[in-house]
Amino acid sequence: MSSNRIPDTLVDTHCHLNFEALYDDADAVIQRARKKGVGIIVVPGSDVATSKKAIELTTRYEDIYAAVGIHPHHIYEYHGSDKPLDEQLEHDLALIEELLSNARVVAVGEVGIDRYYYRDTKYAKYMVDETFVELQKKALGKQMGFALTYGKSLILHNRLAVDDIISVLTDQWDEKLSSKTVFHCCEADETLLAFATAKQIYLGVDGDSTWSKKKQRFIKQVPLERLVLETDSPYLTPEPARETQKFPNEPAHLVYVRDMVAQIKGLRPEEVAKQTSENARTLFTI
Repeated sequence: MSSNRIPDTLVDTHCHLNFEALYDDADAVIQRARKKGVGIIVVPGSDVATSKKAIELTTRYEDIYAAVGIHPHHIYEYHGSDKPLDEQLEHDLALIEELLSNARVVAVGEVGIDRYYYRDTKYAKYMVDETFVELQKKALGKQMGFALTYGKSLILHNRLAVDDIISVLTDQWDEKLSSKTVFHCCEADETLLAFATAKQIYLGVDGDSTWSKKKQRFIKQVPLERLVLETDSPYLTPEPARETQKFPNEPAHLVYVRDMVAQIKGLRPEEVAKQTSENARTLFTI
């Protein structure tokens, strides 16, 4: 494990170092991040394999933490399977549960509901129907239960499914999840913001804040005390980095997200770094 610890002036609360685009180059990626003042990185899983990879990374690097879970997009694997859906899903969820005993796992995630139609996907004949969405809801509910049982935080993915995710969260909400939950890459949605405010849920801000005027207007409404910074690497490369290389994004680019939040809020970047890092530490108990 590396011992090059630096002050955690910034926390990347959502970075897929466990994905192919970054994994083989993790040493260099992490060093570049640290040179930019990114001291802590949280690596979420999207299925069993990437959840295990996230944990493996925590054994190699200091100040890297893992989250484990099955992403709603990958629930399609069970929707389109020839095997009994409940049996296969329960089997893999049991594998996720086993990983939660690891002390370096700080959260269940990323999990949630996704109605977006992905054209670029490994799943043949991908489609979004109500059976698929109901299976996503079942998986989300189960994984929320894991967070409560094991005292972990919760990283939520929502895409075009505000009513669906709020329905599941409302049915299964527990006050133990207050200030321990984040809407990752939060959509600019007033209903979602109202729910997050009422339940003390953090909102993740990504690189899209540097080019989306709608997202900038949304962030302006959110108190700094409710925001955390993330890159969602290797995706969502912020301006100006995306002008020269749109993919892959990496945690060193978190400084551009910090600076945009500072600009939106009329604050110094140091103020944004300090508060969002405190928020991240509270969110993940790190």
